[in-house]
Parts: sequence; C-alpha cells; structure tokens
Amino acid sequence: MERRKSPRFKARFDALYSSGAQEGAGVLAEISYAGVRLEESSIRPEIGTRVLLYIFVRPVQPFELVGQVVRHTEHGFALTIDPPSLEVCRLVDDVAALVTVTAA
Repeated sequence: MERRKSPRFKARFDALYSSGAQEGAGVLAEISYAGVRLEESSIRPEIGTRVLLYIFVRPVQPFELVGQVVRHTEHGFALTIDPPSLEVCRLVDDVAALVTVTAA
C-alpha cells in the first residue's frame, strides 16, 4: 500500500541548491505536489535544513522552490514542500504530462 498522498513522477532535471553558506548541485530525480528527491547531489544538507532549489527546465527560466530536507538517500536527499504553490503544481502537471506522453 502506498503511504504517500501525492503521486510521484520520475524526472531528470539539473538542479542547483543552497542552504545557508552551503551550495550544491544535483539531479532532480522525482517530483510530487508535496516534495522532490534529488540524486547525484554534491552535498547533502542536514535533515531539517531549509533549502532553496533551482530546477533547470528548458526552455524556460530556472524554476525556484523552497523546501525542507526530510530524508537522505544513498546518493542524495528528499525535500518536502509545504505548502505546495500553484507554480509547483503546474511544474508537477507538466512533468506528469511528459511522462504520460513518453510512456504511451
């Protein structure tokens, strides 16, 4: 049984992030209305840390969101976005449409 309330969608977008004086880069690997998962991250901020994330979705400008680190993965970390903004919902819908089109 799936514990999560929001469906998750696989993605692959370059991302930069900062947390205080720390800055890093990674790949946005998964996105939902409530959060994101980054892999291949150059640093992993501590759990509970607020992170400013820039997602590079071509051909538009980098997409900016703020989240809180909720868990670490082997090669990255996950953020929760609370509350999800209208812009985040649009980004998730766009990614979902791309996944649906490419999967068909």
